Amino acid sequence: MKRKFFFLLLPTITILFISCNGKGQQSNRIEEGDTISNAVEQTDTTVVQLTQEEDFRRFIERFSNDSQFQLRRIKFPISVIVPDTGDEGMAPKEESIGKYDWEQLDLSYDSTYLTRPYDQYYQVVRFKNDTAVVEIRGINNGIYADYYFSRIDDEWYLITLYEASF
Repeated sequence: MKRKFFFLLLPTITILFISCNGKGQQSNRIEEGDTISNAVEQTDTTVVQLTQEEDFRRFIERFSNDSQFQLRRIKFPISVIVPDTGDEGMAPKEESIGKYDWEQLDLSYDSTYLTRPYDQYYQVVRFKNDTAVVEIRGINNGIYADYYFSRIDDEWYLITLYEASF
């Protein structure tokens, strides 16, 4: 009886060991020659990246819904690149916008914007170190904008934007 039980249990334990071992290698691979501190740094970087992303998403939600908060979190005067409406080809030009000329920006997004009947677009957030770029791209409609944010003293700020929509 014990022998049958052992032979039934052995394949199960082997499968569990192999699957657990494979997952660990895929998610956080430590190369030969890495020191323990390098392995910890790799893990810490991943955690920091996830924390920044989560914090940024909460920040964007408040930034889009609270006009006073938005004004406090923009480095004015802000330098922007926009199409020159006076130019026939609408070549980009640099402008500066002061606090009292600013119009509230809404960067909230949900997936229905991708499937609505007109002005369809998608939005992507890209992170690198202490910066984030919110990219908005239209689908066959000329919408194209990038909003550049930087983490300054552990707080996110809009520092510049590139608006090339026509």
